[in-house]
Amino acid sequence: MAENEDRKAVLARIHGKVQGVWYRGWTVDTANRLGLSGWVRNRGDGTVEALFAGPADAVDRMLEACRRGPSAAVVGDIAVEPARDPGPGIFEQRPTQ
Repeated sequence: MAENEDRKAVLARIHGKVQGVWYRGWTVDTANRLGLSGWVRNRGDGTVEALFAGPADAVDRMLEACRRGPSAAVVGDIAVEPARDPGPGIFEQRPTQ
């Protein structure tokens, strides 16, 4: 299927002041606006983890937006690795792990 050829999926771990600053809510809003599927959650170590899947250009735009985050966030670093594409669907907030 041609429409899936440019799909990309990545797992991102966002480090910095990213919990308690509406980072997850902002991520859900931004990812949905870009038409991505996947999820976002807080991690017990203070990071935020997210799986972004969708058109490669939209995933790249999402990662660039994550480097800024919502206004109260202070992003120090983002570690990104390839992930298994869950296919089209919703983008949701998941419980802390």
